[in-house]
Amino acid sequence: MGDVLCCLIIGSDGSGSSTSATRYSEILGTARKAFLQGKPKSVEFRKKQLRQLHKLYEENEDALVAALATDLRKSRHEALVAEICYAKNDVANTLMHLKEWVAPEKPPKGIMFLLDDVSIYKEPYGVALVMGAWNYPITVALIPFAGAIAAGNCVVLKPSEVSAATAKVLADLIPKYLDKECYHVVLGGVPETTELLKERFDYIFYTGSTAVGKIVRAAANEYLTPVTLELGGKSPVFIDDTVDMEIATRRILWGKCMNAGQTCVAPDYILCTKEVQDKFVENAKKVLRKWYGDNWKNSPDLCRIVNDRHFQRVIKLIKSGKVAVGGDSDASEKYISPTILIDVKGTDPVMAEEIFGPILPIINIRSASEAASFITSREKPLAFYIFTENSATRKYLLENVSSGGVCCNDTILHLSVETLPFGGVGYSGMGAYNGKYTFDTFTHTKGCLARSMNPLGEKLAAGRYPPYNEKKTKSLVSFMKKRKGLSFHYFPHILMFTLGVLSSFAFRSLAKKQPGKILNLVLNFPLKKYF
Repeated sequence: MGDVLCCLIIGSDGSGSSTSATRYSEILGTARKAFLQGKPKSVEFRKKQLRQLHKLYEENEDALVAALATDLRKSRHEALVAEICYAKNDVANTLMHLKEWVAPEKPPKGIMFLLDDVSIYKEPYGVALVMGAWNYPITVALIPFAGAIAAGNCVVLKPSEVSAATAKVLADLIPKYLDKECYHVVLGGVPETTELLKERFDYIFYTGSTAVGKIVRAAANEYLTPVTLELGGKSPVFIDDTVDMEIATRRILWGKCMNAGQTCVAPDYILCTKEVQDKFVENAKKVLRKWYGDNWKNSPDLCRIVNDRHFQRVIKLIKSGKVAVGGDSDASEKYISPTILIDVKGTDPVMAEEIFGPILPIINIRSASEAASFITSREKPLAFYIFTENSATRKYLLENVSSGGVCCNDTILHLSVETLPFGGVGYSGMGAYNGKYTFDTFTHTKGCLARSMNPLGEKLAAGRYPPYNEKKTKSLVSFMKKRKGLSFHYFPHILMFTLGVLSSFAFRSLAKKQPGKILNLVLNFPLKKYF
């Protein structure tokens, strides 16, 4: 494979593991040198790289679609909508707002710092490691990758070896479009990833399972490296009898069937009454027949399970409960039909782990409070889907169930709202990204106080200097006291307005008493000085 520092490509068979440690040190050395020289910090440089990434998407659409089809048999529709165009639009949004995002902020300041400048500067961490996942091998790898670039970091990208075709395309394309010193791609399996995590990064962003997330965080602890962990969990769906069941069924099944259920925020199980369950199942039969015809396996719109190991894991879960819809499979094609299970208990195997497949179990509950109790008795989910037209029920569930995010009366689409953060809580992850939140994730916010040398400010703060006495103590305590509603953020504007009003009154008074003098001032005003 190519023996270059800019893009280390190691076979997923682990053939490069014996020399990976040395090569990774070389890669980190190249990236860190570029960072310390300030190369990726220039806003214009960042914009150029992001424009090149956008160009990569546009010029290689067919190659990316083909790779996704090879790895997951994704249809062109899903490849474009959920991956390529989604990532491309994220870059476009970042380019539109980057100048605004990088600008220092001016937060409010209290009376003690009235004469001073208070600022928040945005600075990159340094060299970031972005570890992608196989289920959406473009979006979950390249959206945080783009955010790290936007924030001014050098980046090492580690795509998942499970989606090997897409990982290979990214490793081939990224060095052709982006700077070879600042941005690197590393391929490999578990041995290579293990060696990579021994290196000292300044930030680590990982998307994947909770089990591996724990390993990543443990490795990061060696150097106190900050991390974002986008993990998974069992994302529940609550449905009551107030919704339009035809619409609700379509939206839930769309979220479950997309990518064959291999989505971190896919609806994992349903909580509803027996009556609601019966309506959902009947509607589901009609919807699935309309979408995929009479022979679902022949539909070009259904993805496949990524590999045999995952297929065998998912197929065992169908044995939980009773099959109400679907239940078919074909190991030779890694095909599992969209399947709905009823008569499922909370202790069944299908409820013990994240499904990550097209199986949707239903557990019967009698009320929203019972649903909330069931969810909160388990690990916190990455997403929670509430289907109700009752505002009181929605409010109750929002306030009593903790989750990474919530989508009401639909599934998954909350990720497409670029002004909302996306991230987990507890076992479903830590940290967030999406839109500006991705930029913020890879940005250290550095607070800065620039004190004025004005003698008045020095006089007001003189009480801090020894020798101390009771008068100085009381003066400082009074200064430090927080007062509700007291903010000097708009003080300069108010001051100028007040001075303008006073000047106006003074001008009118002078005009009445000495009109000739006012006329002389106007006629002889030195305009050339200002134009």
